[in-house]
Amino acid sequence: MPETAPFVDPRRWKALIFIAIAQLMVVLDATIVNIALPSAQADLNISDGNRQWVITAYALAFGGLLLFGGRIADLWGRKQTFIVGLLGFAAASAVGGAAVNSAMLLGARALQGVFGALLAPAALSLLAVMFTDAKERAKAFGIFGAIAGGGGAVGLILGGVLTEYMDWRWTFFVNIPFAAVAAAGAVAVVREPVESRNTSRLDIPGVILATTGLVALVYGFTRAESDGWTAGWTIGLFIASAVLLTAFVVVESQVKAPLLPLRVVTDRNRGGVYISLGLAIIGMFGLFLFLTYYMQIVKGYSPVKTGFAFLPMVIGMIVGSTQIGTRLMTRVPARLLMGPGFVVAALGMLILTQIDLDTSYTWQILPGFILLGLGMGTAFMPAMSLSTHGVQPSDAGVASAMVNTSQQVGGAIGTALLNTIAASATTDYAKSHLLSAPSRKALELEAMVHGYTTAIWWAVGILTVAALIAITFVNAGRQDGGGPVASSADGEGAVEDVVPVMVH
Repeated sequence: MPETAPFVDPRRWKALIFIAIAQLMVVLDATIVNIALPSAQADLNISDGNRQWVITAYALAFGGLLLFGGRIADLWGRKQTFIVGLLGFAAASAVGGAAVNSAMLLGARALQGVFGALLAPAALSLLAVMFTDAKERAKAFGIFGAIAGGGGAVGLILGGVLTEYMDWRWTFFVNIPFAAVAAAGAVAVVREPVESRNTSRLDIPGVILATTGLVALVYGFTRAESDGWTAGWTIGLFIASAVLLTAFVVVESQVKAPLLPLRVVTDRNRGGVYISLGLAIIGMFGLFLFLTYYMQIVKGYSPVKTGFAFLPMVIGMIVGSTQIGTRLMTRVPARLLMGPGFVVAALGMLILTQIDLDTSYTWQILPGFILLGLGMGTAFMPAMSLSTHGVQPSDAGVASAMVNTSQQVGGAIGTALLNTIAASATTDYAKSHLLSAPSRKALELEAMVHGYTTAIWWAVGILTVAALIAITFVNAGRQDGGGPVASSADGEGAVEDVVPVMVH
């Protein structure tokens, strides 16, 4: 996308306020719903097998359509796309808050993902085209990122407060005033340079193949829980996904204006970043789901207490990102931050494999959370910067969308895969300990915790693989800001997606 504009917008800093409010809404939604999920599940009689779809439906729609959303913003106009995304997100939130059954809730979550996929790339690219001075742009993205990072912590606490003192439905309704203020502000002060539009045609075959291929992939993981890994449906979905995504690669190599130019992902460093980030998110997503249930059902924490319990991990992410990753990434190669960062996060997760019915929060869960947050924050900052470092200006937007896509799809796969592993381990444990258990209730809780720890062990392994890939594939030197404009703009700006995705 074009990186220059013929004028300096005098209202650009006011516009930043409303763009940041929109981003805050998306971040709040991600963390709020996790805290509210046990209450919503009980109220709407959602089965354990389907509960992860409350998370997965959103992540899959968002991840599958992000590239498409970014392209729509370039072609249709970023301001218009931004406002439509806001209004649609608010409407979907209203439906979710009013849900009377699981189908209505899951449909609303999928719709939130669709409009989020319009909203997120439009917000990023609006900042990129409105802030044309490199120093101002870096400052704007920094403010944007700080608000998004803080929003993750606010969401955990607000989600707990709304769920405990009002109703889980308010975790959806709270999006409506945010969207109304941001949309009204955008109409009044956001001005998009006409010259920044992309006039090439939309790659419709690419959109269809990428989206259906990703849907088939995640649905395959989800069906594995109910039907088994060797069932016809499961295998058929995995084969369909492989065929569709292979066809997507072939189409992208042939068309004149591809949805995803292959040069963006075939670069060794960016490819390594996309794969290692995707794997890290697979490990993270399931962990949040399990520990929310562990603290509320096994430990008996209230929703508010659960929100505060997660807070040290979010703070660790922010500290790791802003105080360690940012300070060191101009001094040492990215792989020497990414690899050790993922290893530290894996060590934090290793501590969490030892949880049981009477685990101490202070002496075991808290240290695990702090290590996890510090490690992930340290690894993600240079990774997000490197993901757009050195790309052509015309590819900067799609490179940013690609790293978001790898995170969202990784999250959807992680939730489905680890939930499947946990459910299987829980069932097996309950069957094998049926005669020796002191009571049915004790057996249920012990089986549940066994399922969680089994899945967390898998997550430790996945994070270790992410560390190995980062050290092996990523061979770029230190990031001294000497790269093209893409690295100084989108590279800085991409950090705002770290916390929302990681605390989803």
